[in-house]
Amino acid sequence: MSGFVFSEKPIRIERGEGAYLYDDSGTEYLDFGASYAVTPVGHCHPEVVEAAKDQLEELMFVQASYPNSARDACYEALAEVAPSGLENVWLCNSGTEANEAALKFARSATSKKKIVATRRGFHGRTMGALAATWKQKYKKPFEPLAGAFETVPYGDSEALADAVDEETAAVIVEPIQGEGGINPAPEGYLEVAREQCNETGAALVFDEIQTGLGRTGDFWACEGEGVTPDILTSAKGLASGLPLGATLCKDWIAEDAGPHGSTFSGNPAVCAAANATLDVLAEEDIPAHAAEMGAYLQERLETADLPIRDIRGRGLMTGIEVKRGSNRLLKELALNHRILALPAGRSVLRLLPPLVIEENHVNSMIGALSETMGTTMES
Repeated sequence: MSGFVFSEKPIRIERGEGAYLYDDSGTEYLDFGASYAVTPVGHCHPEVVEAAKDQLEELMFVQASYPNSARDACYEALAEVAPSGLENVWLCNSGTEANEAALKFARSATSKKKIVATRRGFHGRTMGALAATWKQKYKKPFEPLAGAFETVPYGDSEALADAVDEETAAVIVEPIQGEGGINPAPEGYLEVAREQCNETGAALVFDEIQTGLGRTGDFWACEGEGVTPDILTSAKGLASGLPLGATLCKDWIAEDAGPHGSTFSGNPAVCAAANATLDVLAEEDIPAHAAEMGAYLQERLETADLPIRDIRGRGLMTGIEVKRGSNRLLKELALNHRILALPAGRSVLRLLPPLVIEENHVNSMIGALSETMGTTMES
């Protein structure tokens, strides 16, 4: 028997350490995708592993209506690193659940229904989050989805201002689009979203599931833009790959969030892994390192004379728009150079490595790209 949702790759991964993964024969792969940004402090960081193991030996699970020290510590740690005013924390199991909660909280707190989302945005695969997601291939088989959603072009401040009105419960936007092609918000765009939400009483939701936890060089991408939302969602690397999502809210949202719940909210062992992950991010100043390595990666890409159309992103969230299909390039990188990366559509190579990579890792990627892209473009 086998799974039926995922199309499995011809590489069987059995172990991970730092920036590397190892298959069942012991072959080493440099990980420049981090399974969609879920290992910010590297694979199997010893402090994270030890914290999770210690908690498993004490208590594997208790439902969130019973206070627990690991969960309480997670609430406190997230409130401490959150942008100012986002001190209320809801824990769940994934990014899509965090966004689903955000949309429900916004509708409850505002007593409005309309949600404004963006083209090329990706917010998850549950029925509510999927309604806010742009790509039709994800949506069409499951329609009808949740109603009262309107999409506008990403980065178009005028279109956004026109769409957000007195009937709007929330605006949900990624500070940098991930699945949509690594598209940073244009200068001033997030400020317009903030202003329109202030004027209409709508909640501004920043989906930081891929951009957060130091990936862009700031702990949260919105901090680099100087804009604070009413709700911020996080997941991916929050517990170094164990299933955890978080919805961080301002008081006015939390005070009237509505009857939401989840059996597995704040699993103690997963919270322990998250607490250790957040400690490592702070102790090793991982966001600053991501900014430094991101700048080095950008410089190497710009000077490598590669046959590419564009380089986009911030920190260690990088998109390389190529002239031919990205999937073929990714296959060549994996099979011939033992480097794993990701697509963002048909023409964008997405680099989301563990934030602990060093210059030698970047140099390996650039060398592999130079060889592979030359061969791929000529064939």
